[in-house]
Amino acid sequence: MFTYSSPKIKIVDNHELRNWLEETLEELPQKFLAKWALKVAAEHLDHLDQQLVNDPRIDLGIETLEKRITGEIRAFDLRKVGFIVNELAKESTTEASKYAARSFAQAIATGHMRGHAMVCSDYAVKLVNYISDHSSVAEAATKERERQLRIAEELL
Repeated sequence: MFTYSSPKIKIVDNHELRNWLEETLEELPQKFLAKWALKVAAEHLDHLDQQLVNDPRIDLGIETLEKRITGEIRAFDLRKVGFIVNELAKESTTEASKYAARSFAQAIATGHMRGHAMVCSDYAVKLVNYISDHSSVAEAATKERERQLRIAEELL
């Protein structure tokens, strides 16, 4: 029997869509799940602080995840790069950059562990919560979850 997870971070969310997304992601093979997570996170990389936007660790993360997807490297190697990519969040000076970087780092980590996919998507929602007007946070979260579901459905 499928059990829904709870977000590991505090977010304003559309819980019905989050649950639907989580069920949908269960149907994706690991390789497609990693591709999904990367697409979810990549959309928000423009929210990184200016000094991080063209950081070579972004390309390193993407290239390493792609090698993991094609079976060229081990999960251990991807994990090492995941820690390097996570430094982007630690070096962020704005909340928006921190959430975008965390979503991206979780996307990279999805290549070695499925559980990182929902955390990636939750950080994308956290970013949308942060950058939205207070009156439209719930609506923005719903739109983000709908976008995430569209990406998943394209991969099924």
